[in-house]
Amino acid sequence: MSSDFPWEPPVAGTEAEHLAGALDRLRTTFRWKTDGLGGAGLRTRLGASSLTLGALLKHLAFVEDYTFTTKLRGEAPGAPWRRAAWDDDPDWEFTSAAEDTPEDLYALWDAAVARSRGRLAAALSDGGLDQLVHVSGADGRQASLRRLLCDLIEEYGRHTGHADLLRESVDGLTGEDPPAGWKPRGAPPVDVQP
Repeated sequence: MSSDFPWEPPVAGTEAEHLAGALDRLRTTFRWKTDGLGGAGLRTRLGASSLTLGALLKHLAFVEDYTFTTKLRGEAPGAPWRRAAWDDDPDWEFTSAAEDTPEDLYALWDAAVARSRGRLAAALSDGGLDQLVHVSGADGRQASLRRLLCDLIEEYGRHTGHADLLRESVDGLTGEDPPAGWKPRGAPPVDVQP
């Protein structure tokens, strides 16, 4: 792993290092695809879809917290999820994102990922990939931590593809990976107009 590309998974490592590395590479690519936009850019829609980059930031922040609290340990996620209007709107994290500031959306996702990294590291040191987690399948069998990681990789893969199309429609940004040395910056001082 180069210091210019710290998000690259190891070339040769353990299974846990490869899975965590693949997840972090997708997280980084997703964050790059959403980075540096103001409210208009984060609310841009493509075609008939109601999906936006802001909605994806908030949704994936929720998925991070839900995966590494509820699915992993059976605990309820903390704020802001606890006070969300899930009963009134099952897609609350998607629909409410339009009301959030860019700074809040970036901070929400960044904080959720930081918490997830800490919880994953603790879980890996506490029992490795084979340990059983709280969530179970339809047949009642508990999932492994490995399954949680694979599911989260799949979730990011799908939504990073969405973000790729949305971002290109906002300002033409394309590419598979961030440029060397890239670091997240959040919202610009002046809104970028699509």
